[in-house]
Amino acid sequence: MSISEDNNNNNNNNSDTNIKEQSAPIEESPEGQEAIETDNLEKMILSTGIRVGTPVKTKFMSPFIVKANPEGLYILDISKTLARVDVAAKFIGRANIASVAVTSAREYGKTPVEKFCEVTGATPILGRFMPGTFTNPSLPNYMEPEIVVVTDPQADQQAVLESTRAGVPVIAIANSDNITSKVDLVIPANNRGRKALATVYWLLAREVLKKQGAIKSDSEMLEKASIDDFETKLVEELT
Repeated sequence: MSISEDNNNNNNNNSDTNIKEQSAPIEESPEGQEAIETDNLEKMILSTGIRVGTPVKTKFMSPFIVKANPEGLYILDISKTLARVDVAAKFIGRANIASVAVTSAREYGKTPVEKFCEVTGATPILGRFMPGTFTNPSLPNYMEPEIVVVTDPQADQQAVLESTRAGVPVIAIANSDNITSKVDLVIPANNRGRKALATVYWLLAREVLKKQGAIKSDSEMLEKASIDDFETKLVEELT
């Protein structure tokens, strides 16, 4: 065999090798896969309407509003929502979690609150807030919370009022039209929609669990519970 023929054979072999290398499937690194999952999660969070407010804004909520959409609804700043969720989680994470009371008079807030309390260990107070719960020791349901989380400072007004009287800090999910003068930490978000409320409480639960060291990643949180698990289901969805 001549040198030229030998070189041709080697070139053919190299070409075959290159083709095989190019056709080999590219495996996604764990870091790359997690980045994709995070991107998908962020898109899903935005699709829930978490940042869509009402046609009304108060002076208290103006700092959290970025614009009004063509329908006249005020749009909340999602970056501030996520930042406040992180601050709230740090605050809650330092407390005795069983002494964190979470309230919701709103129907759509009941399942999110129940699920949040289930995965974190906080104490739920659902439906009508019994006057004296935080201020009257003679009541059977009396408690002395370290922190109170309310789903809506208007609907949960009694809980906010009693927390203030008892000197207990209040964290509130607040919409564009809420008055938050008695709230210590505002989480700006849509507090009327089913999916939005589920998302806010899922995000808060995720960050609290991270601060507690119970989970390290979003995938671990999704193994415990998805946003859908936090959502109040309509009657037709259950049948």
